[in-house]
Amino acid sequence: MLAGDRLPGISEDTMAHDALLLGILLLIAFGGFVSGILRYDLVALLTLIAAVLLGLVPMDEAFYGFGHPAVITVAAVLVMSRAFFQSGFVDLISQGVQRAGGNAILQLFALTSAVALMSAFMNNVGALALMLPVALKMARENDIPASRLLMPLSFGSLLGGLTTMIGTPPNIIVATYWGDAGGGGFGLFDFTPVGLGVAVAGILFMALVGWRLLPERKGQSSPEDRFEIDSYLGELRVTEDSKAAGQTLGQLQADVDGAPPILAVVRNEERIPAYSFRGILKPDDILMVEGETEEIETLANKAKLAIGFDPEEDGEKSAADKPDNKNEQSRSDEKSARTGSLSLGEAVVMAHSRLVGRTVAQLRLLERYGLNLIAVAREGRRLKGRVRNIRFQNGDVLLVEGAEDTLLEQLPELGCLPLADRDLKLGKPRKLLLSVFLFAGAVAAILSGWLTAPVALVSAAALMILTGVIDLRSAYAGIDWPVLVLLACMIPVGQSLETTGGAAWLADQLLMLGGQWPAAVTLAVLLLLTMFLSDIINNAAAAVLMAPIALSLAVGLDVAPEAFLMAVAVGASCAFLTPIGHQSNTLVLGPGGYRFADYWKLGLPVQTLVFLVALPLLLWVWPLAG
Repeated sequence: MLAGDRLPGISEDTMAHDALLLGILLLIAFGGFVSGILRYDLVALLTLIAAVLLGLVPMDEAFYGFGHPAVITVAAVLVMSRAFFQSGFVDLISQGVQRAGGNAILQLFALTSAVALMSAFMNNVGALALMLPVALKMARENDIPASRLLMPLSFGSLLGGLTTMIGTPPNIIVATYWGDAGGGGFGLFDFTPVGLGVAVAGILFMALVGWRLLPERKGQSSPEDRFEIDSYLGELRVTEDSKAAGQTLGQLQADVDGAPPILAVVRNEERIPAYSFRGILKPDDILMVEGETEEIETLANKAKLAIGFDPEEDGEKSAADKPDNKNEQSRSDEKSARTGSLSLGEAVVMAHSRLVGRTVAQLRLLERYGLNLIAVAREGRRLKGRVRNIRFQNGDVLLVEGAEDTLLEQLPELGCLPLADRDLKLGKPRKLLLSVFLFAGAVAAILSGWLTAPVALVSAAALMILTGVIDLRSAYAGIDWPVLVLLACMIPVGQSLETTGGAAWLADQLLMLGGQWPAAVTLAVLLLLTMFLSDIINNAAAAVLMAPIALSLAVGLDVAPEAFLMAVAVGASCAFLTPIGHQSNTLVLGPGGYRFADYWKLGLPVQTLVFLVALPLLLWVWPLAG
């Protein structure tokens, strides 16, 4: 049944009433997506429940979206993205990028091209996350502000996703929707002619001109500069008179407002990390703390702690109490040895992180994960006030202290992306070649028509697990569950937009406003509307809502619908104007030191260029005459 066709047995008045109810519901949902008060997957779930209760979605079809081919395909692509990383395929590309030399234009071109290439065949957020540490390292080594590199890197990941069906969820949604509507769907590389042209134009513009439009913010490429930390390590000794004697570390830090992080407790020459110290403090215990001098002195004064070592332990000084320089050097070396296993790390809070909306006190980072939170930066600025009371937001950059051997493992468990340099290792050649071979086999099966895209991609993902390219736990961890829930919930709602006649009504309003516009002008309006919609709501949700409207417009104009559906696919992935329209943009917000308005400086020219390149390509590759 095509969009706008009336369901048998349902009167026109009933459809008008249902369409009105659905319109109100979608406006409320739209407000929920934009406000960010609730996470987008919860907004989608509540919207679906409301649609069922209002009778807009049949109760027995409420959750059919969880088995929809689009949802299954997105899940399979996410698993293969993680497999490519573990096999060393991504590291191979990263090593090539680092050979770009010291020329800023060549570096930016190499970075954006690499992330676009990866985004064509894997999740674009995953591709960006893998290239982000590489970009930060290049910025440091070549004294380039990270703000000049990271936004183009994010935009490159979005542009690369346009080039194949599996590059981004909107493409998968549009292809599946067109197949369900009886149009035969789109193939894996049907998106390439338009998407590749747009991607090449966007990358060249950003590498040659666009980066000059971005603010030059120094000091955003290293944790020390970003947080302006004078990293001072001090040692405080518990005495008989100390208030800390008999207290736990948690009680001590709760009693002393503004206390610096306590890294470890030294007892009987044994250094016990703070996260594993479970007892009470005793006289002669040494507290190893890190912070500014004033913070350390505040802790010492309020808890009546002595600064430094017990003089009697410090080498039996002479009656004249003369300093022994040799002994002081020995103590300094001993102090360094004690801190050798601790490391400073920087990470970005991801959208799905368990930190979002919670504080350090609620999360108990020290006790559960062995992490001391030292500072938090938001939009490039260090937040003031007590760190433990800060409520985390998506995109915050954290400076944490933890065990050197486990720090980079603990951060991903919290849903944070480590920004520290990681050694690039190619892994086992057999696994690398096997992952590429399995993916190529899935592509061949799709192109030959032997298997549908969902079956081929899920089969490839399963074989990657069976052959050890990726383990089962990592496969599940690689799936972005909030995005899948969003898709699964919004697909039935999008279907109801069609069955209630809402899509046809909206298409009619656009046609009435356009009057005698040529079909090409209506196509341009649809592309622009979808672009701006994707700037403020999730791109998958934009595709779900706009696809039925696009098909209704094509039917109303009596033209071939492929160009209209492709316009939705392109527009839904062009969230260049805000940091909230796509996770990739949010991911670089903190590390790049960007502010909300900075996205317009580069985003508006890129979005304009995409529009000017995409529109003629759409009309040429997908003629309206059909």
